[in-house]
Amino acid sequence: MFSLLIAFSVLFFGYFIYGRITERIFAPDDRQTPAIAINDGVDCVPMKSWKAFLVQLLNIAGTGPIFGALMGAVFGPVVFLWIVFGSILGGAVHDYMGGMISSRHKGASIAELSGIYLGKASKWIMRLFSVVLLVLCGTVFVTSPAGLLDRLTPGWMNGTFWSVIILLYYLFATLLPIDKLIGKLYPVFGVLLIVMAGAVIGGILFSGGKYTIPELSLRNLHPQDTPVWPYMFITVACGAVSGFHATQSPMISKCIRSEKEGRIVFYGAMISESIIALVWAAAGVSFYGTTQMLSQALKNGASNVVYEISTGVLGTVGGILAVAGVIICPITSGDTAFRSARLILAETFRLKQDRIRNRLIITIPLLVTGGLLTWFATVDENGFEVIWRYFSWSNQTLAAIALWVSTAYLIRKGKHRFGSLLTALPAAFMTAVSIAYILMSEEGFRLQQTASCIAAAAVSAVLLAVYFIYLKRQTFSKHC
Repeated sequence: MFSLLIAFSVLFFGYFIYGRITERIFAPDDRQTPAIAINDGVDCVPMKSWKAFLVQLLNIAGTGPIFGALMGAVFGPVVFLWIVFGSILGGAVHDYMGGMISSRHKGASIAELSGIYLGKASKWIMRLFSVVLLVLCGTVFVTSPAGLLDRLTPGWMNGTFWSVIILLYYLFATLLPIDKLIGKLYPVFGVLLIVMAGAVIGGILFSGGKYTIPELSLRNLHPQDTPVWPYMFITVACGAVSGFHATQSPMISKCIRSEKEGRIVFYGAMISESIIALVWAAAGVSFYGTTQMLSQALKNGASNVVYEISTGVLGTVGGILAVAGVIICPITSGDTAFRSARLILAETFRLKQDRIRNRLIITIPLLVTGGLLTWFATVDENGFEVIWRYFSWSNQTLAAIALWVSTAYLIRKGKHRFGSLLTALPAAFMTAVSIAYILMSEEGFRLQQTASCIAAAAVSAVLLAVYFIYLKRQTFSKHC
């Protein structure tokens, strides 16, 4: 229990200390944000900072920090370290830089920013990569809440029924101006999500000794002896570092009224998401007692695990409320996933989004694709697991690229030495994680572990060498 309380404290101080360092390196100023300069009434709409924070939190806090944290907890309490330090040093920096750089480019997507700072080829790669990730993400955020709703409703309201309902909701949320549906519902849902996470951890901490949260250990407790590197770093994505957030932060960058609100909205939302991830990781290892039991429970689906923990800790009524929070969480990320995909495709094909016709042209094919993938996840026994693994890998790969984009931005803006290291080091780390995973995993090339890790380290070392060479040249040219 003490390890968990310390982890919460480190996240709290990380926001105030490292968050301030990140803000000072970026140096926000008084220039107009897209919400003020453009204000198109659809996507660029000013929001109060507290509302923008809650919308951003709901955007990023989907199934990832809940299901991912539960699956990460199978490795044991070592997962606490990754959630805490991954978030402070990587994830929150990633989200803040992505949102703030986007704000300075009229709310441009991560794909457009990649083209500006890494070249035209990168822009087209990222356009494809981002849209694929977002559709996979939207699919994950259909199947998981539909599964939970199936558990709570009469038999005729099965998973297929709820999948259709959720997709219909996504249609309206993707099409309507951001302040008409998302801006009104998300603040309420955000408060509910926070309250529900607090209720679950409160029920565990004050259970009278019924549940015991294990103390921090570096031992790998995975029952199948799956290596911590790189699997845990891929499994726990949204609670620590997540490329999905690189697609969400630009959406809210269109809504902040001042650059000085960025630390609260972007860095703060990521820290809050990590707190949620810690809650569910701790709940998983304490409720089932051993990682073996947790792993066994997960074989019946992460939705079932959430249901069992919520009802077991809080009772029937409290459990339903907690599950309601978990249902809202992924749904409110799924709709913004499809919305972000719409915005990226609109940039690509230069379709102005002030007309409903142009929004429909993009939205309908996206939701049809998501519906087909949802059907696959339902009819195939391992469909959801397959989609989740590919989503997790593409998620972390996108995070690495987004951090390299931020590094290039900081170098161009004269943030040499320590300034650009803020993003270069986590970029190199996430590059190694992503490459090692795809080389050795079942859905990848299935290479031997040692060879995969050496290759991943070599690629990251080369990229760091290129970074330092470029940094030296930039510094030299500046002095000349």
